[in-house]
Amino acid sequence: MAVTALVTGANRGIGLEVCAQLARAGLDVVLTARDPERAAAAVERLRDAGLSVRGEQLDVADPDSVSACAARLERAGVAVDVLVNNAGVYPTTPLLRLSEAEFTESIEVNLLGAFRTIQRFAPAMARRGYGRIVNVSSGGGAMTDHVPSPAGYGIAKAALNALTLVAAAALPPAVKVNAVCPGWVRTEMGGEAAPRSVAEGADTVVWLATLPEDGPTAGFFRDRARIPW
Repeated sequence: MAVTALVTGANRGIGLEVCAQLARAGLDVVLTARDPERAAAAVERLRDAGLSVRGEQLDVADPDSVSACAARLERAGVAVDVLVNNAGVYPTTPLLRLSEAEFTESIEVNLLGAFRTIQRFAPAMARRGYGRIVNVSSGGGAMTDHVPSPAGYGIAKAALNALTLVAAAALPPAVKVNAVCPGWVRTEMGGEAAPRSVAEGADTVVWLATLPEDGPTAGFFRDRARIPW
């Protein structure tokens, strides 16, 4: 049975690498991005590498965009079995100088984006008896080791971790929901000083996206090992 994975925020960085690794593993991949031209360029790049990938416009901060993307896929007969919530923004402004607009954007993209896609795609996974949902979070959202930080980003990722637990409890065991910290990765967001390659950052995401039937759910992982919430 062919398995289809949808990856948000996938035109570059970790999302693009996740698409490549999933396609190499034999999954049908739907690469999504807010900008349709960037999505198309990323799809062409992967196709040039011999990978089969479908591109779709999807802005997770826009409920109508999420619904429209899902409707297009349904009309095309594409059922999403694996959802990777990778789209994110990284505000670093300290709390007392953080604007409401900047904070709102972080919540919209980093938290509500995943909430919207889970609500839209998870029910069909439950009906079909198979699903994998991976929320790309961060150690910056962990509450047991330190205060979530930077403020706008860390709070949103802490809430994303909570959403992961709530979604795992709401869905049957056949739909596995986990969060992942990819670490500090050399991407446009992470910067050139980051110690981890994009391939290293994507590895645990892909592992969680392709878990076997007896794999974990409701967990937070880095390097394929559980880490504290």
